[in-house]
Amino acid sequence: MNTPSPRTVYHNLRLLEQVNAATSALYRQLAQEVIADPNVDLVWRQAIANRLHQANHQLGQKTVSKGDSY
Repeated sequence: MNTPSPRTVYHNLRLLEQVNAATSALYRQLAQEVIADPNVDLVWRQAIANRLHQANHQLGQKTVSKGDSY
């Protein structure tokens, strides 16, 4: 699978609350791949890391119910 552009990954992280759990997990995985890629400009990697961190923090603040896996 080809990783989307850093711009696309960055913007997809804004959609995490609007997509299903599988798509959200895919967006997070793609973000991790971009962050780990030394060929991606550092500014993009930092921006994506910051946005992913914020999203993960928000996820950690959510109240979970019985059916939630995380």
